[in-house]
Amino acid sequence: MVHSAPTILATPSSHVLTTSNGNPVDDNQNSLTAGEFGPILIQDFHLIDKLAHFDRERIPERVVHAKGAGAHGYFEVTADLTKLTSAHFLQKPGTKTPIFARFSTVGGEKGSSDSARDPRGFAVKFYTEEGNWDMVGNNTPVFFIRDPLKFPDFIHTQKRNPKTNLKDADAFWDFLSLSPESLHQVTILMSNRGTPAGYRHMDGFSSHTLKLVNAQGEAHLVKWHFKTDQGIKNLRADEAAHLDATNPDSSTEDLFDAIDKGDFPSWTVSLQVMKEADAANYKWNVFDVTKVWPHADYPLQKIGKMVLNRNPANYFAEVEQAAFSPSHMVPGIDVSNDKMLQGRLFSYPDTHRHRLGANYLQLPINQPYRARVSNNQRDGPATYSQNFNGEPNYEPQSQNPEGPVQQLHDVRAKYSPVLLHGKTGRYGPRVTENDFLQPGNLYRLLKGKEQDDLISNIVGHIKNVKNQEIVKRQIAIFNRADPEWGRRVEEGLKALKDKKTH
Repeated sequence: MVHSAPTILATPSSHVLTTSNGNPVDDNQNSLTAGEFGPILIQDFHLIDKLAHFDRERIPERVVHAKGAGAHGYFEVTADLTKLTSAHFLQKPGTKTPIFARFSTVGGEKGSSDSARDPRGFAVKFYTEEGNWDMVGNNTPVFFIRDPLKFPDFIHTQKRNPKTNLKDADAFWDFLSLSPESLHQVTILMSNRGTPAGYRHMDGFSSHTLKLVNAQGEAHLVKWHFKTDQGIKNLRADEAAHLDATNPDSSTEDLFDAIDKGDFPSWTVSLQVMKEADAANYKWNVFDVTKVWPHADYPLQKIGKMVLNRNPANYFAEVEQAAFSPSHMVPGIDVSNDKMLQGRLFSYPDTHRHRLGANYLQLPINQPYRARVSNNQRDGPATYSQNFNGEPNYEPQSQNPEGPVQQLHDVRAKYSPVLLHGKTGRYGPRVTENDFLQPGNLYRLLKGKEQDDLISNIVGHIKNVKNQEIVKRQIAIFNRADPEWGRRVEEGLKALKDKKTH
């Protein structure tokens, strides 16, 4: 007797969070790591399941960084970095490496405004002779969260409500008020730095802690800084609103026009450098992307100059199809135990394969054209190359003595070893006063009109929250960073309420 499949789908309890196959989720806030500060494990199905679905939520535009502008140029190294890295393009002062840079807003759709209050993406593709290295950063040195397991949820709160299809202030502040580690980035976002006056007038940061590894295999932890030579310029809320209404493509236009007339924008590139052994004893987790390294402890060291001097010939072919990933590395540059970085190593190429296809690295803008690609990847939709003709597509093999072989004894080709401690598990973020120290310092660093604008911008946004418990929770977070901060937001909201009443 043949039994037909049941036609009624089971409805799980609304109080049980599950994976896509119905398995209950034990912890939705912390990825599975090898020890408390170790790297993320690929066996964490919930993380992979969550990120892989998130990467495929939008067709065909990018899930995040949907709207952007880009340009070609070069990076010139100005310092001898042989003690820090074996990367060839960083060895000899005066060496110039072709680059392509893409700047973008983060949360908005492809047709959104360039003057929106939003972080800005700052991605640079270095076409080196050893392959492409992608520096995928933002215009801020920190980020909202420090675990990739929370990233899809965070972005959902920045997008549109699934019922109304409207921006949702309650969701925005609900998530942030329940994720106090976000306060540092929230402070930057709600200050005038949250609305840069064009891509030429903003800095760029790796944000993540990366590694440089020298020819002897010695590793140093680094953060990359790109300081604009045009000077920082930001917009006040009223100026941003005016541009939104009159020229929503202002940043895109400004970058294109400047390069078109020969006014080539440039950035001075610097590093913060830390001995790898120092990380274990620093006052907070140096792999936490919600925090900066104080310059007093790790000063900036100038190492180069980035110049943009050529506009794309075709926007779609070059800017829209450009695909960056922090997993695109070259010998001498390596990843760290930064959890958000580890999640992006998977998520970015996974998104590109979905958006552009399995052969996205064969597209001209993404090709490592200064190096020779030689692997056993074949076929797939949109194969642009000769598909390696008739060469064997496996290894080890003995039929083609000139075929690619693994580099077992090349120190430069290996990942830098990491010493691990502790048991695998989902380790919580340990919210401490350190999470409020840097935001509080930033609040106090803002003076006069800048601080007034920060308060005004926060009040102007949080006033739209309907659930007052969310507002109280967020004000309590401001209070932990600086009591004056919380008091001023509370007074601003009260003044608006009184004005409305009268």
